[in-house]
Amino acid sequence: MSKAKVTNTFFSPSPFPFPLPVMLSLIGGILMGLTPSPVEAWPLAWIALAPLWFLIILQVQNPQSLTKNIRQCTLYGLVWGIGYHGLALFWITGIHPMDWMGVPWLASIAIALFCWTFITLWGAFLVAIWAAGMAFFQQAIFQAKETRRANFLLTLVRTLIGTALWCGLEALWSAGPLWWTSLSYTQSPHNLMILHLGQLSGPATITAGIVAVNGLLAKSIAVALPTIRGEWPFAPTIAYCLLPVAFLLIVLHLIGFGLYSRPLIQPTTAALRVGIIQGNIPNEIKLYSEGWRQALNGYTTGYKTLADEGVEAVLTPETALPFQWDEQVRLRSPFYSAILAKGVLAWVGAFGKRGRSFTNSLFTVTGTGETISRFDKVKLVPLGEYIPFEQFVGGLVDRLSPLNAHQVAGKPNQILETPFGRAIVGICYESAFAYHFRRQAAAGGQFILTASNNAHYSETMPAQHHAQDVMRAIETDRWAVRATNTGYSGIVDPHGRTRWLSGINTYEIHADTIYRRQTKTLYVRWRDWLTPMFLGLAVISWLLVKNKL
Repeated sequence: MSKAKVTNTFFSPSPFPFPLPVMLSLIGGILMGLTPSPVEAWPLAWIALAPLWFLIILQVQNPQSLTKNIRQCTLYGLVWGIGYHGLALFWITGIHPMDWMGVPWLASIAIALFCWTFITLWGAFLVAIWAAGMAFFQQAIFQAKETRRANFLLTLVRTLIGTALWCGLEALWSAGPLWWTSLSYTQSPHNLMILHLGQLSGPATITAGIVAVNGLLAKSIAVALPTIRGEWPFAPTIAYCLLPVAFLLIVLHLIGFGLYSRPLIQPTTAALRVGIIQGNIPNEIKLYSEGWRQALNGYTTGYKTLADEGVEAVLTPETALPFQWDEQVRLRSPFYSAILAKGVLAWVGAFGKRGRSFTNSLFTVTGTGETISRFDKVKLVPLGEYIPFEQFVGGLVDRLSPLNAHQVAGKPNQILETPFGRAIVGICYESAFAYHFRRQAAAGGQFILTASNNAHYSETMPAQHHAQDVMRAIETDRWAVRATNTGYSGIVDPHGRTRWLSGINTYEIHADTIYRRQTKTLYVRWRDWLTPMFLGLAVISWLLVKNKL
């Protein structure tokens, strides 16, 4: 039987409502969507991309034009991306209902669905571009060369190109305003050995491993099908095809295990006793008088208790005090008065002023009441904290957005100076951007402070947020202190081990010891060097194969 006939059999019409390849793409995307919270089936990441890889490999074997094959592969990628991003980001619909902000029920659900659909398609578009690119490279290079026998060298070239293209697209997407669902975060916070690969070249290292393993697995399946049917008598056996998959998977984990096994050197002189306050102020009341009273009472009481326990500093969540901090100082609010009375430094989440606008900031306030430094949130949430293309659509979006859209972003080169050394700061959404933390670690940041709100969502979003911070702690080799409004607050060590984790929707205070560190991982020193290297090797390999060298 000819190869065209074999592939036509697979792609022939099916009795299902949707063609079999489309269903297979969707199933693969859904499997990947099950890897983060709430299911946390992280091992599925090592097989969930294989169906899409497999479909692309088979699609270019069809006797169709390049345009048709690219169009089909784009569809498969889009469907896979919808399954993955749509499921992983379903928690965003938790912004509904917004009646507490005066938004009618129908308008609230419409906004929630729009946000979910938009961010899902934004991520799915990345996968569609990847699939289209792979269809182009394969049909341009491999079609005439793999008619009878699997060529190991060409398989490696295909895997290299696919891995480089995916990492390049993730790097491009993460440089934009919307980013969360990198393939790398599917392994956090559970697979600590693999997460330590992030110390080499950031999250791209983990993403590359996942894509490459899935690519080799997909090729093994593609080769195994005709072998089982007896159509390719000289094809490698299934065991031979799976050998590279097992080898790569084992090697990646062994490298990660080696990094994970290194002991933490923690001299007592580097110890820092910190306190965390989780205020648990629901969004429904946070911006109103009742919420203001609860915030002042809860954070003041928690600060005093932690100060009496002997902590050296107290961390509060993002906008823990939903006021302009300068006003709290001028009015000598109960919280500010407690600082003057107890004399313990506090990192206070509040609003800052910049001209006629305001910032979402973390302030360093010494025990004498002096505000010595501040960090303004750099990565603002589109539509929630600022309006994209405001000069064109500002009026319309301002009427639809449930949140205030007049914040301004902080400068990307900020450094938070403290009496204990420089700190690495991430405010809420910034936890998804690895380079934001890498830059501060390279500039001398000795420990991580993350302050978040996370209210109004199910426990899925806070769990995914914690997973992001675990990755940032490992990549920079730093202790991380996490303070959130409603959970999960926590303490994470440089190996990604969660030393303490709060409950959800509870008021909690916690005192713990972290250690300041000045080490620099390869990622901190060299940034993401792996992605450009892969892209360069992919281009060279493509040119060599294309010219039959």
